[in-house]
Amino acid sequence: MLQLTPQSRIFLAVEPADFRAGIDGLAQRCRRHLEQDPFSGALYVFRNRARTALRILSYDGQGFWLCTKRLSQGKLQWWPRSDENVCPLTHRQLQLLLWNGNPDLTMLPSDWKRVA
Repeated sequence: MLQLTPQSRIFLAVEPADFRAGIDGLAQRCRRHLEQDPFSGALYVFRNRARTALRILSYDGQGFWLCTKRLSQGKLQWWPRSDENVCPLTHRQLQLLLWNGNPDLTMLPSDWKRVA
């Protein structure tokens, strides 16, 4: 099981990926296109060209996790547009993205609360 914490390192691939490639293809994409190490323990988020599915790739020290979310209706509402190949996300932004929200428009509460 993947756990999202404020310390999670999350990288989103801006360009769509070919999901037929599987774990090895996405790990290769991390190395070549995102210039990231897929063995680092970070989470790498990809989308398909049709904008109907997301995949998250992560390495836990023993092997890779590949999680898929396919929308039953509609398409992903939000995806960043950037000249960069990779876009960092916070854990809250990823949670909103997984629920097909727009992390740019939603006010995100702070991770830290003031202690009286």
